[in-house]
Amino acid sequence: MGELPEYAERVLEVAELIPPGRVLTYGDVARWLREEDAELDAEEPAAASAGPAAEQRDGSADPGFRGPAISRPARSRGTGGPRQVGRVMALYGGGVPWWRVVRADGALLPGHEQRALAHYRAEGTPLREPATGARPRLDLSRARWDGTGGDVPGAEAGHGTGHGIEGVHPEGPGEPARVTHPGASL
Repeated sequence: MGELPEYAERVLEVAELIPPGRVLTYGDVARWLREEDAELDAEEPAAASAGPAAEQRDGSADPGFRGPAISRPARSRGTGGPRQVGRVMALYGGGVPWWRVVRADGALLPGHEQRALAHYRAEGTPLREPATGARPRLDLSRARWDGTGGDVPGAEAGHGTGHGIEGVHPEGPGEPARVTHPGASL
């Protein structure tokens, strides 16, 4: 099949971090990656690609001259929103816990409802069971992962995952979640 695009690899890495019984929406994953990109950009020094030192008139090197600004090629991380995350999951998500990356309305993935529901029930993912014969929906207020990690393999209890995210915090009733990172102001 060849090499995955970098953005697809990153989406799948996030999907693998979500613990059993928890979910993130497509939008949560997209925000996570944008926040991660912003952190990486902020960490890179502006003069990472400084040129050679210039000579002074007397022939000695000028210690203050860093050469012309040569821009390094931009990272090809790629960016995307919920639709791009959904596309990645549709094309490449079969090898990761795809049922943990979900629609923002809590509806089960069309065409995969039974398989997803089996996973949710096996993992104890909070669901809203309808009174009528309709399919259950995810209870996002209880199922949405906050990004922290006592329940994440390899993470110490009470600490984050080590992947740059501190949590996904609902902004309020009916508001989308926001992914925050260490050092970000809430």
